[in-house]
Amino acid sequence: MNRPDPITGITFPKGKSLLHNPLLNKGTAFTQSEREYLQLEGLLPPYILTLEEQKMKVLSAVRLKETDMEKYMYLTALQDRNEILFYKLIMDEIEEFMPIIYTPTVGRACQEFGHIFRRPRGLYISAKDQGSIIKILCNWPQRDVDVIVVTDGERILGLGDLGADGMGIPIGKLSLYTACAGIHPGKTLPITIDIGTNNEELLADPLYIGLRQKRMNGPDYDSFMDEFMDAATHVFPDVLIQFEDFANHNAQRLLDRYRHHYCTFNDDIQGTASVVLAGLFSAMRLLNQNLSDQRFLFFGAGSAATGIADLIIQVLKNLGMSDEDARRRIYLFDSKGLVVTNRNDLSDIKKPFARECDYESDFASAIKTIKPTAIIGVSGIGGAFDQRVIQTMAELNDRPIIFALSNPTSKSECTAQKAYEWTNGKAIFASGSPFVPVNFNGKQLIPGQGNNAYIFPGLGFGVVMSKPYRIQDELFVIAAETLSSRVTDSNLNKGLLYPPLNQIRDISIQIATKVAEKAIEMGDSKMEPLCDVESTIRSQAFIPEYRSYI
Repeated sequence: MNRPDPITGITFPKGKSLLHNPLLNKGTAFTQSEREYLQLEGLLPPYILTLEEQKMKVLSAVRLKETDMEKYMYLTALQDRNEILFYKLIMDEIEEFMPIIYTPTVGRACQEFGHIFRRPRGLYISAKDQGSIIKILCNWPQRDVDVIVVTDGERILGLGDLGADGMGIPIGKLSLYTACAGIHPGKTLPITIDIGTNNEELLADPLYIGLRQKRMNGPDYDSFMDEFMDAATHVFPDVLIQFEDFANHNAQRLLDRYRHHYCTFNDDIQGTASVVLAGLFSAMRLLNQNLSDQRFLFFGAGSAATGIADLIIQVLKNLGMSDEDARRRIYLFDSKGLVVTNRNDLSDIKKPFARECDYESDFASAIKTIKPTAIIGVSGIGGAFDQRVIQTMAELNDRPIIFALSNPTSKSECTAQKAYEWTNGKAIFASGSPFVPVNFNGKQLIPGQGNNAYIFPGLGFGVVMSKPYRIQDELFVIAAETLSSRVTDSNLNKGLLYPPLNQIRDISIQIATKVAEKAIEMGDSKMEPLCDVESTIRSQAFIPEYRSYI
């Protein structure tokens, strides 16, 4: 008689059906007694491999692939047939494969998603489902879901509207929740909200997998999203909902609409803000200065920029600064120029950051006027930090802070090589996508990658464990402080503002611990205080090991 898996609630199938269930399949690692009991005799080659032997086999195979896209497709197929083996490989070789399963390769994968689509993963909820979203969610086989990552595909990385092809993003994000922090893959759910696309190329593509219609907007869109949030929290009562890659005109608005009523956050806004704040904390150690000594100029004035600015302001206020004084440290520069009070074309999210100063339409000129100590690129415009911009920063600052955060790599405002060359090796640099180490004047400089994966998996795991009613800004601050505390003096001397990626599992556990402790301390948690939060979290973290079926 079949029995349910104690973690996922899935009933154990037997025979060929078991081999097609990626959460339960062990492939050639099934023992002889398991093969007899589970009716697998003859369905597998006779030699029995260990998990470690299987890992070496797939590692060798994926390394033979010539392009990153071929590697992505191989790893996707592996995840679809054996999740334990997939996560064993990813977790053991995180530095090699994170750029494959997530940025920058996932951006290319989303651009080609309809053409490489093989097997469905997650849920697609379309405009045609309005009025019956709860029914669609109930089609998901697991009821014990800890984390949902949802996108509507309108602003995938820096690539724009990819509609239903944006599903690669929530799939990739949830893979990192498991690999980096330890949330069980059976308790995660990727969702794409398909309310159409305004991308004419996709609408004309015969292989496009989404609705062939223009995007729903206005009150209809809001009504649809309201129904989704209500349904998701009804079907999965304690779920954390992470918003991902929504367009600027919806991202902050939806965050404001839901953040006080649901356990939700927007990673592009708040996760980005937290990882940037961590990098700034590390930069302050290099400079032997305080955050209150800095002046920040953002290139890009969308929800990512305002989210980072808001969190910086929160920290400055925590240090005793008034809101007005804190805002004086922040300047935004959008597609039309410096965000100043006498402009009459500012969106609502930009108005709180408008400054009473002279308007500048040229970014390098704005730098000369404002004299920032840090420039932060969140524009999606590749190469925007040109030689004139970087050298102007170097003229004004002994150690200019230059964060080129746009993804993927082609959209980065400047490369690490250029940032170091044009500042004579003095730049304090971080990027959103990875860059290789730079040899400059006999010294190897390792550029820091401000990857959100340093923040959201650990923060999410801490939220799952402490079950707060809402996710307050203090949790993102404590996550940033915890991450920065893991950067050693040796790391800083090499240019690293973030710890090595191979430490991310332990870092995420520490972030989860601090976040859970803070949520409980704030009295905003459904959980009772725990004697040893870290031990409890570590005991619950997913480890890619096969269990016995006998």
